This record gives sequence, C-alpha cells and structure tokens, in this order.
Amino acid sequence: MELAEHIAAVRAGAGDPAAMVGEFRRTAVLVPVADGGFMTAEYGGIRWIYAFTDESALARFATARGSDPGQEWEYAAVLGARLLDVMVPEMGRPAGVAVDVADEDGSMMFPPVRGIVPDEVAVDVDDDENGNEGRNGTGNERTQGAGQ
Repeated sequence: MELAEHIAAVRAGAGDPAAMVGEFRRTAVLVPVADGGFMTAEYGGIRWIYAFTDESALARFATARGSDPGQEWEYAAVLGARLLDVMVPEMGRPAGVAVDVADEDGSMMFPPVRGIVPDEVAVDVDDDENGNEGRNGTGNERTQGAGQ
C-alpha cells in the first residue's frame, strides 16, 4: 500500500496508524524549497514542514497559494525518515511534517510526539521521576498522535 492509501485508510478509521508512519518513513516525499530551505509554516506552536506525496499534490498546494498553474516550484525528494529523524530535530523547536495539506480529505499531520520523532524532540515525553519537565522543556504542550 502506498503512503496516500495508508493516509486515506487512517482517515477513514480503517487503517493502522503505526503502519502509516512506517510507510511515511520509507517514502520519498516532495518538499518545496523556498529561500534556501524547506518551506514551513507555524501552527499551534509547532513548526510544520510541508511535504507532498506526488507532484500533483504539490501543484494543488501551489495553486491554493496563488501560483499560476504553469509556474515551476523548486522541491527536494526526501525520505520521510530523514525529515523526522534529522530535519525535525535540527529545527530546534517543536516541529512536525504536514503532508498533502491542500487536499482536504487526504492530508495528514505527523506531529512531534513519541513514535513519530526522536524522543529527545517529542513534546509528549513524560516528566522524569524527579519532577523535571520533558526533555525539550515544553512540559504543558501536548499533541495527539498521527492524525488530525
């Protein structure tokens, strides 16, 4: 099953979220490049890296942002695992990946939580036995697992 199919199944309540995350990690997604870096947005205190399952999904996003239909966008093909394990930690703040955000019924968020990103940057790491806040200092900032 391809990533878009996993996303559709999870959104329909019939898929396996862990399998979807696994497929995302194995899939090369398209990440638009702007100003020398990956295109991101801030939402809910999280920095989201935009990623797309194919050129058509990226084109719908570009059109939704006001680009002319024929305008070219620079992008990089990046494994989902690299985004989650390397790029998210390099952001230096809570970050996740937003996939196919222009597709109302096909989008999926991969938030900065355990099981998706490394524990050291997950916002849901429990306080330790000494009462210290989670490793990234976001203590009260909690996000649900993969999904909406």
